[in-house]
Amino acid sequence: MRDPKAVDGGMRVLVVDDEPLARDNVRHLLSREKDVSAIHECEGGPEAVELILRDPPDLVFLDVQMPELDGFGVLREVGPERMPPVIFVTAFDRYAVRAFEVNALDYLLKPFSDARFQDALERARRQCATGRDRGMLERLSALLSDYRPQAVEPPPPAPEGYLERIAVKTDGKVLLLPVAELDWCEAEGNYVVLHAGGRSPMLRETLNRVEQLLDPKCFVRVHRSTLVNVNRIRELEPDVDKGWVVVLRDGTRLRLSPGRKSAVEALLRQSF
Repeated sequence: MRDPKAVDGGMRVLVVDDEPLARDNVRHLLSREKDVSAIHECEGGPEAVELILRDPPDLVFLDVQMPELDGFGVLREVGPERMPPVIFVTAFDRYAVRAFEVNALDYLLKPFSDARFQDALERARRQCATGRDRGMLERLSALLSDYRPQAVEPPPPAPEGYLERIAVKTDGKVLLLPVAELDWCEAEGNYVVLHAGGRSPMLRETLNRVEQLLDPKCFVRVHRSTLVNVNRIRELEPDVDKGWVVVLRDGTRLRLSPGRKSAVEALLRQSF
């Protein structure tokens, strides 16, 4: 966990999430904070337990829903008495959210806004400054003893929580792509190709997940493998096979699935 480039006295943060897009987003937000000296990440619970026990960070962003060992499993393995200050991150587990609120533990509900992230980080700063207290240990222990996972449907995300930019690793760098510059997205194997002007970076993520994080008033699925920025659509045009084509302002032509035509037309009417 120790980083030779870390600024002395700065806060060392561990980001634990199995979704690359989610980790990149938190990393980007943390990179703007002057008191954060080192940011490390891992994609699974077992690795997180090992890192925390070997060299405890000052703060952990811990995803709740992860395969093999979820966030609560990490807390159990590490133990409340050894767990650093933690901000839980959850996509849709309503029961988990209620559990955090009852035990006065901080959490972020995906997708979250920059302002909500800042609020959680500021509370974490105060906790790091005052040090671990008995109350926090009791709250973490109560969370473990009371939590019973339940299968629930994901609620619609809050409008203010949709992504404003996407962090994409390319050529050894991190490209911060504003969502407003996206023209369209397409699924390609285990990746999503983000078409923005002349750029087409690839993101290791599913199209379904990208769609969840983008404002549905601005982005619409025109095909099972294609997501389009409504503001880039110029017209819908009949195709030679009696189907339809979505024509973008730059001339790009994308197939429109018959079953999605009415939804696209409805969204286009709302846009004007």
